[in-house]
Amino acid sequence: MIKPGCYRHFKGKEYEVLFTAKHSETEEEMVVYRQLYGEHGIWVRPASMWDEIIERDGKTFRRFTYIEEETP
Repeated sequence: MIKPGCYRHFKGKEYEVLFTAKHSETEEEMVVYRQLYGEHGIWVRPASMWDEIIERDGKTFRRFTYIEEETP
């Protein structure tokens, strides 16, 4: 399960997971999150993509790494 809080993308930018939700048609778990930079946009991404391990230039990374709990 993906918990709310702050995460760092493997490219360096930070995001806050607000909550998870289910797609109304497929029931796929989705992550609702916001950018912690720029316009602070709200986005959604399949949980399977959020939590995946990726490979770039021969190195393996978590797409997003948990860094701290959300602020109250």
